[in-house]
Amino acid sequence: MSKIIYTKTDEAPALATVSFLPIVKAFTKSSNINIETRDISLSSRILANFSEYLKDNQIIEDDLTYLANLVNDIDANIIKLPNISASIPQIKNAIKELQQLGYNIPEYPDDTENNSEKKDVKRKYDLVKGSAVNPVLREGNSDRRIPDSIKNFARNNPHFMGEWSKKSQTHVSTMKFGDFRSNEESLTIKNETEVCISHIDINGEEKILKKNITITENEIIDASFLNKKDLLDFVKNEIADAKSKNLLLSVHLKATMMKISDPILFGHVVKIFFKNIFDKYSEILDKLEINPNDGVDVLLNKIKLLESDISEKITKDINLAFEQGPYLAMVNSDKGISNLHVPSDIIIDASMPAMIRNSGKMWNRNNQMMDTKAIIPDSSYASVYKATIDFCKKNGAFKPELMGSVSNIGLMAKKAEEYGSHDKTFEIESNGCVIVKDSKKNILIKQSVSEGDIWRMCQVQDEPIKNWVKLAVERGNATKDPIIFWLDEKRAHDAELIKKVNHYLKEHDVQNLNIKILSPYDATSYTLKRINAGKNTISVTGNVLRDYLTDLFPILEVGTSAKMLSIVPLMKGGRLFETGAGGSAPKHVQQLIEENHLRWDSLGEFLALEVSLNHLGTMSNNSNALVLSKYLGIAIEKLLMTNKSPSRNVGELDNRGSHYYLALYWSEALSTQKENTILKEEFQKTYLNLKKNQSKIIKELNKNQGKSVDIGGYYSIKLEKIEKIMRPSNTLNNIIDAH
Repeated sequence: MSKIIYTKTDEAPALATVSFLPIVKAFTKSSNINIETRDISLSSRILANFSEYLKDNQIIEDDLTYLANLVNDIDANIIKLPNISASIPQIKNAIKELQQLGYNIPEYPDDTENNSEKKDVKRKYDLVKGSAVNPVLREGNSDRRIPDSIKNFARNNPHFMGEWSKKSQTHVSTMKFGDFRSNEESLTIKNETEVCISHIDINGEEKILKKNITITENEIIDASFLNKKDLLDFVKNEIADAKSKNLLLSVHLKATMMKISDPILFGHVVKIFFKNIFDKYSEILDKLEINPNDGVDVLLNKIKLLESDISEKITKDINLAFEQGPYLAMVNSDKGISNLHVPSDIIIDASMPAMIRNSGKMWNRNNQMMDTKAIIPDSSYASVYKATIDFCKKNGAFKPELMGSVSNIGLMAKKAEEYGSHDKTFEIESNGCVIVKDSKKNILIKQSVSEGDIWRMCQVQDEPIKNWVKLAVERGNATKDPIIFWLDEKRAHDAELIKKVNHYLKEHDVQNLNIKILSPYDATSYTLKRINAGKNTISVTGNVLRDYLTDLFPILEVGTSAKMLSIVPLMKGGRLFETGAGGSAPKHVQQLIEENHLRWDSLGEFLALEVSLNHLGTMSNNSNALVLSKYLGIAIEKLLMTNKSPSRNVGELDNRGSHYYLALYWSEALSTQKENTILKEEFQKTYLNLKKNQSKIIKELNKNQGKSVDIGGYYSIKLEKIEKIMRPSNTLNNIIDAH
């Protein structure tokens, strides 16, 4: 029996799957297709790492490790839903919830000095921190694009785009020196070796930071650091500039994916903005173990533990800092949640496109929109957003009904370009230098650093680069669109990549292809001109830009990145099908709890299932799977054209109703097709039952909207409770379960 692995994750995607997965299983069970689930939610990953603390009946299988092995199997067929890329505050909240549920797991230790047990606990928790899932599962490069059905719908039903003014003061502020881009050194290692990273202080004392790092033949390594003093000076100046020019101040980082470097950058901004608080109350805050990297929200919650008069005094001074500083961009102005409250709330690839879509404006604390100073400390990719803002100021807002499309081939296999997120990123403890030595003690890279600098090293193996170039050429041959490699010859890392790109392009017939290598700013400008003229372009990028661009362009083109088809052709021949981004998932959960309305759109899940079934049918010669895939595609298009996607408003169709209509249209398409008479006969009865009970089902689905619900936990949901909430129509359940 062929099988598809369906991942259970977190938040809104996990809730939606409880409703949708029974439909998937019902529609595929007669076609010799097994749908198997694997749990990679944050809570399950935590529990899997701490089995020794659990009772026998609490121990669970480590499903992430299972999947990590599976992605190297030619038969791998995995549908991967968005999961939480956990910040430390999220991990701490998950721990607290699990402890309340009876799991005797340890606290997350902030201070591990001279305590080996705490160090081991912290190491295990850090395994689930940030983007811990994707690098493990993505044993292939990325192929992301907007399906024709989605693009056609967007052109016929264009989403809102705010008008841009040529007088807009919105701009990107980024470091001109002292950042990762400025200090980067890169080289290609010819022969396989092992390298060691060490820090030597000014007294000559050497400390090993990381050893036994395997480097394969012809692998690129690079190292860089961000200077703390230059960062602090930059942030201070930008805050003052925002205040003097009456601009909204916003910070844009990636504290989830870049789980070591970016929380530190975030913390520096918090500490500068609230300098008086951290200076005036330093002893109190130290006793409370306040870490500015965790954000203002943790600070506000912890000071509530103090005596009321002290707590009120500090709160008053915090509010005064908000009032006396420049206006801060708000994540939720109604609830007073600012850009500096929670590090995981200001994800650059979601926040910057949203700001650009809204005329370059963001909300202030008074619920008003203002022109924005967007602080992006590292200049490596800030130019992408600068170019987009420059283009909008000159040409005005994009018109979705006329826009072309941008697909992406992204380099990410074998943890390529995992910047700032892994075990080769360090906050420097003292002045000195960091050296990278090979197994023969040869110094490959040596960089002078100061206390508080952030130093990082990354690797890109040769095989993924070769595959990346191959995928780009294949996509170009399939579409005849220009192929743009977003690489800057003036940047050390990109210069090494360009050599390899030029080398591997010689292995392909590219005579009839339009291939360019452009810096991120020039590539953005070139691509924007094309999509504004209704033309398509293929972006070929490294790992970080893959993440950024596959939010930026879809949000501009179709209003969301959740509607992008995301395929990972695994290096060993299998496939990983991703279902979009989960950045909005927390807000959707909040609305469900308050109003029993889930506006999460499962469209990305529908699209992933369509290509997953097609791949399964092709690989296992399962003709039923191919038919199921084809007519699922037709059902998806009808779902869009009849406007049966979830509404934002309570009382109207939500995620559960959308699942009903997909089942209705899918069964209808299968019952009228002529390619497979067995499937035709099987689905005729299902379609008739779904059709004749339509009004009854919709009434049952919407009956309890507007009332609050208890989901039994945020990180570890109670399935019995969720099934009652997400499958509220007995009529629909009986039809699906009886199929």
